[in-house]
Amino acid sequence: MRETPRSQETAGDSRAWPPQLRPGRALAHTTGASGSGTPHRSDGRPPQTPRGARQTGPGGRSGTTPPVPGRPTPLLLAAVSAALCAVLFAVITWQIVDHGPLRALDERSGRAVVGEGPTGLTEFLADLGNMQVALPVLGAAVAYALYRRRRTQALAAVLAIALVPALVAPLKALTGRAGPLTAETGYYPSGHAATAMVAYVGAALLIGRWLMPVAALLTAATGIGLVLRGYHWPLDVLGSWCLCAVLLLLITMCTRRSSWRTPSRRTGPS
Repeated sequence: MRETPRSQETAGDSRAWPPQLRPGRALAHTTGASGSGTPHRSDGRPPQTPRGARQTGPGGRSGTTPPVPGRPTPLLLAAVSAALCAVLFAVITWQIVDHGPLRALDERSGRAVVGEGPTGLTEFLADLGNMQVALPVLGAAVAYALYRRRRTQALAAVLAIALVPALVAPLKALTGRAGPLTAETGYYPSGHAATAMVAYVGAALLIGRWLMPVAALLTAATGIGLVLRGYHWPLDVLGSWCLCAVLLLLITMCTRRSSWRTPSRRTGPS
C-alpha cells in the first residue's frame, strides 16, 4: 500500500528558518498567562524595589540603600547618651546639695589623694583647663574648620565654649560647695574641667575624629591634676564632664540635622 502523499502546505511547514510572527499577536503574555520567552513580566508582580518606595539621601537623591532594620542611627545613639549623662549629672547634683552618702564618699576619697604625685606635673595638668591654654587650641581648630568651609561646625564649637560659663556659674552659686582646701564656696561643678573638655573634644570634632583619644586623654589629665592639687573634689570634675557631654552631644545633633537638611550641589548630570 502506498502512503498518501503529504499536502503541499504540510510539507512546507518543515522549513529550516524560524516562523514569522503572525500579525495581531502581542509580545508579552497577559496577566496570569503561562509561558515564557517574553521580555516582560507575565505574572503581574511588582519589581523588587519600587521606584516610589526607594529611600532618598541627604540631598533628596533617589536610589539610596534603605536603613538596616534594628540598627540604631547616630542621632538616636547621641540622644540616648545625652539622656544618660543628664540623669547622672542630676544624681550627682542631688547628692551634693542634699549632703548624701555619695558626697561623703567623694570627700573622703578627695582628702586621701590631695598632694599625691609630683607637684610640678600635677600643676601642669591642672593648668590644661585654664582659658589661656584651652582657648587657643579650640581657636586653631575653628580656624581650620572655617578654612575647610565647615561654618556650621565652627559656629557650634564657639557656641559650646561660650555656654560653659553661662551654665557653670549659676550652678556654682546654687550648690555653694566648698573646696577641699578652703572654706570658700562655688566649687561644683568645675569650670576648669568643663573648659578643658569642651575645648579639646570640640577641637577633635572639628579637625578629625582620629584626634578624639588625644582629646579624651587631655580632658582626663586635667581632671586628675585638679583633684591631686586640691583644687576640686572628684565629683566636681565628674559633674562637669557629664554636663559638658550633654552640651556637646546636643550641639552635635543639631549640626548633623542642619547639614542633612541642606541639599548638596551635584556637579555631574542627574
